Amino acid sequence: MKQLLIVEDDPGLQSQMRWCFSEDIEVSVAADRESALTALRRLEPEVVTLDLGLPPDPGGATEGFALLEDILRLAPMTKVIVVTGREDKENAVKAIGMGACDFYQKPLDADILTFVVNRAFRLAELEKDNRELSTQNHGTNIKGIVAASSEMLAICRTIEKVAPTDVTTLITGETGTGKELLARALHDLSHRADKPFAAINCAAIPENLLESELFGFEKGSFTGATQSKKGKIENANGGTLFLDEIGDMPMALQAKLLRFLQERVVDRVGSIKPVSVDVRVVCATHRNVQDLITQGEFREDLYYRISEITLDVPALRERDGDPLVVAQSLLKTLGKQMDRPNLTFSDDAVQAINGYSWPGNVREMINKVKRAIIMADGKRISAEDLVLPQEGCDTGFLLNLRQVREDAERKAIMQALTTSNFNMAQASRLLGVTRPTLYNLTDKYRIETSTATNEA
Repeated sequence: MKQLLIVEDDPGLQSQMRWCFSEDIEVSVAADRESALTALRRLEPEVVTLDLGLPPDPGGATEGFALLEDILRLAPMTKVIVVTGREDKENAVKAIGMGACDFYQKPLDADILTFVVNRAFRLAELEKDNRELSTQNHGTNIKGIVAASSEMLAICRTIEKVAPTDVTTLITGETGTGKELLARALHDLSHRADKPFAAINCAAIPENLLESELFGFEKGSFTGATQSKKGKIENANGGTLFLDEIGDMPMALQAKLLRFLQERVVDRVGSIKPVSVDVRVVCATHRNVQDLITQGEFREDLYYRISEITLDVPALRERDGDPLVVAQSLLKTLGKQMDRPNLTFSDDAVQAINGYSWPGNVREMINKVKRAIIMADGKRISAEDLVLPQEGCDTGFLLNLRQVREDAERKAIMQALTTSNFNMAQASRLLGVTRPTLYNLTDKYRIETSTATNEA
């Protein structure tokens, strides 16, 4: 839902302006600079209408201009509509020069006000769409891969160069780094894209069945073989064969795979007639193949056959800046799928995402973001919703001034509450704010105040 913040100190005008807008706009009001900034941080409205005459200077414009500067600094994408008196064109021009997107002159005219506000919402929407279009591929043209780091972008560029060829490719990397997505990209960007993509996990199929799954079998070749069946390799004819977890392939089967790669013919189980097959082979493993060769668990000659090109996919923790980029992309995609499209990450969640090591890589992140979407109470997902530790996070990684300010506020509030033994009246005096403002801040930062003592 669209968010509109009305900054107006006249209760009568507040009420009149509130009723000008349709149900698809959620309207909030603030009567002074302090409460307006609190609402701005909490609600992140797309549009703000700002009366320049605010207390303690209701007859002037100093407080209004100061608030305008605050809004433009803290939320530069927010569209501010300045409200002025009929004869106050000089201040209106000055406000536009400072960065306000429009102005509106009193007295109140519901139709004109609605038109101006809707125009600002439309402008905000167009700018948002433009930003999304400019970044939607996150530097890659590979479906399902979101990346901004130089490490991952280099992998994607290599994929784009290798895909049009038929070289056998080995993709290595930890579990959950997206090796199958990259294998599919090699297929989708090749001249074989309209042909089959056959995938088989060498670690998921029992050894006694893996051979028949890969190479097929003839009728009567073993008990239960009531009819002939093509294997995965034949089914991929003309297309791409993806052998996942090839490091777990049994040694006996490695020899037969090596023969296929050398001669491009398949011997079905129980058959003496080889079948020619044209496939592009892509392999993947999370294991260190060189170690397997040293231990005698993987054929060195097969390794050289499957690794004409090797892509070593970095872990998510090794991709500088990518964890947050990937998390935001997942939140947008999964949020739409789960009918919660307007969720955002809180500042503590951002810091937790950047500070966590992500041992399960993107697969783990998908699970945590899904859970957070389900568990989040409001519109912002916290580190607690993500079940991420806040200890040890890189708290020095601060994106903007708002994060610095909110982190300082949170610490000051906790210190004041602890010092006053959770006496809200005393804590508000220590902080130099009103009690309603303190309640708003504790709600915003989810600070528990139920243990508060007598406030008098």
